[in-house]
Amino acid sequence: MTLHLWLRAESKPGEERAPVTPAGAKRLRDAGVRLTVERSTGRIFADADYAACGAAIVETGAWAAAPKDAVILGIKELPADTAPLVHRHVYFAHAFKEQKGWRELLGRFAQGGGTLFDLEYLKRDDGRRVAAFGYWAGYVGAAVGVLAVAHQRAGTPGALGAVRPWPSRERLIEACKAALGDQPAPTSIVLGAKGRSGSGAATLLGALGAPVTSWDLEETRAGGPFDAILTHELFVNAVLVMGAMKPFVTREQIVNAGARRRLRVIADVSCDPHSPYNPVPLYEDTTTMEQPTVRAVGGRGDVAPLDVVAIDHLPSLLPRESSEDFAEQLLPHLLELAQGSAVWRGAEQVFRDKLAQR
Repeated sequence: MTLHLWLRAESKPGEERAPVTPAGAKRLRDAGVRLTVERSTGRIFADADYAACGAAIVETGAWAAAPKDAVILGIKELPADTAPLVHRHVYFAHAFKEQKGWRELLGRFAQGGGTLFDLEYLKRDDGRRVAAFGYWAGYVGAAVGVLAVAHQRAGTPGALGAVRPWPSRERLIEACKAALGDQPAPTSIVLGAKGRSGSGAATLLGALGAPVTSWDLEETRAGGPFDAILTHELFVNAVLVMGAMKPFVTREQIVNAGARRRLRVIADVSCDPHSPYNPVPLYEDTTTMEQPTVRAVGGRGDVAPLDVVAIDHLPSLLPRESSEDFAEQLLPHLLELAQGSAVWRGAEQVFRDKLAQR
């Protein structure tokens, strides 16, 4: 049977990424894959570019009535609804670690008989993900952290203003340099520096000439809190903690440090505030493009402010580069979907196991 991929329009505000680019669409079509693309005014790639590659263009949200054999492909969560899900879906569902609303979402799949292939769980035999946005999450997260530091240095009242997607990494670097003005880039520490996200953060900070302390498993294995973090203006957390571990920083530690604390901004790239294992337990919920920071400590009296960046879709702020990179990684595996390769079988098994636990 011919594989039918259906690229849905994203419903999350500010989400411009796509898991298939027009160039990828052409390669899929050349391989005999049927491709349907929903119209989208927010996607970084134009509808016409997909049409030129042979994709059928349909209205936004039409996936709900798509043929049952279509595989619905997206990036972020589905629109809020209670309708049963009958299709195979491929996207970042954020449901298998028991995040908010996971039971309800999996209940919709159970009712409709559909299947969820979570992009986070498409993995090779060694456990490494076949496609990830991590590098760009770290890159952009560090950049927004720099902007937040510059905002504090300027003494401008209120929180850092809304951030909007940048058309290229060059423009993003220009924005950081403009915000810093004549001042040096902040002294920074990156935890998880050897991973995808950490390396992206270090690359961005290096492009700005920031002094960077790079820590990875060797330095963090025993768990914190780490006073060394407080000696830097910017802390980028790129460590995704999967089990119980002492936090990297605590509110008590920060408050007790007083004037010795240089730390002003935390860019929590891993961004898992609802997890009991959150290593940065200073904030309650994610931040957004409209309100990119949350004040975690201080700002009143003689207590210096500490702001946290916790945007959970950071690569969306650099949508073209991040989409092109991710889509190139994912494409070979999309071509194997009809054959049900080990990558897809493994992701389906994760879904089945979690479905049985709900």
